[in-house]
Amino acid sequence: MGCKPNPEDIAGGQAIIEGVMMRHGNKIAAAVRRPDKEIVFQEREYIPLTKRYKPLGWMFVRGTITLFEMMIIGIQFLMFSANVALEEEKKKPRGWEMYVSLVLSFAVAIFFFVVVPAFFFTKIKVYVGSLVVLNILEGCVRLGIFLAFLSVTLLMKDMRRVYMYHGSEHKTVFAWEDGQELTVENVKKYSTRHPRCGTSFILFVMIISVLIFSLLGRPDFLHRVIYKILLLPVVAGISYEIIRFTGKYSRFKLVQVLSWPGLALQRITTREPDDDQIEVAIAAMKKVV
Repeated sequence: MGCKPNPEDIAGGQAIIEGVMMRHGNKIAAAVRRPDKEIVFQEREYIPLTKRYKPLGWMFVRGTITLFEMMIIGIQFLMFSANVALEEEKKKPRGWEMYVSLVLSFAVAIFFFVVVPAFFFTKIKVYVGSLVVLNILEGCVRLGIFLAFLSVTLLMKDMRRVYMYHGSEHKTVFAWEDGQELTVENVKKYSTRHPRCGTSFILFVMIISVLIFSLLGRPDFLHRVIYKILLLPVVAGISYEIIRFTGKYSRFKLVQVLSWPGLALQRITTREPDDDQIEVAIAAMKKVV
């Protein structure tokens, strides 16, 4: 058995195609299972912007910076995993294709999670007197769209495998945080649902946005869309701090209550992994700790 890390010593990662990317301190590593079953690695040293520039590490600022930073890094490792996992196929994703997909995905997200709810808001605001109730109803529309999207992904075989790797990432992080030796048997005992998960972060973004957007009053459709886009960094920054807090103090009952909605949502975005997938997550983790 190893030593339990300090609560401030955070490790995490994300599922990629047939693999897992892990990050701890200044180290990032991805482990991907090739079609011939061999595990291939990509490693790098990276000092986060929040450590290089002190103001970017300030509370409520670091969340937005970390989000965009990890989005870019995640895409780079996703490209690596696609090239490794699909090496026997004729069609491999090119770099520009992946970035175009990212831009299109961001545009689609803005449309469905900002534009559509704002349109709903402007259509019903004449019928609802309470501004708080109005924002809650808009938030329910946004949450409904998100849950519908996640439900559709469950119909896709490839996404279900990604969710299994997502579960293996969480189990491995849990075992490391508990000071356990990183073996398949030890890791299997842990939950696939982790309070610092990106799924929980998205849910907190939706909840916090209801409170923040309530301060906007009743603007017209165009101004509401613009204000919401401008306030996204604020919402992301607050949500990031809540996620860090719930992850650090998850042993307390009140914090567990705050974490419950995000953990419940992870019943969709994580699946029990098989031993081979856990082995990949462990291999990635061992490269960074």
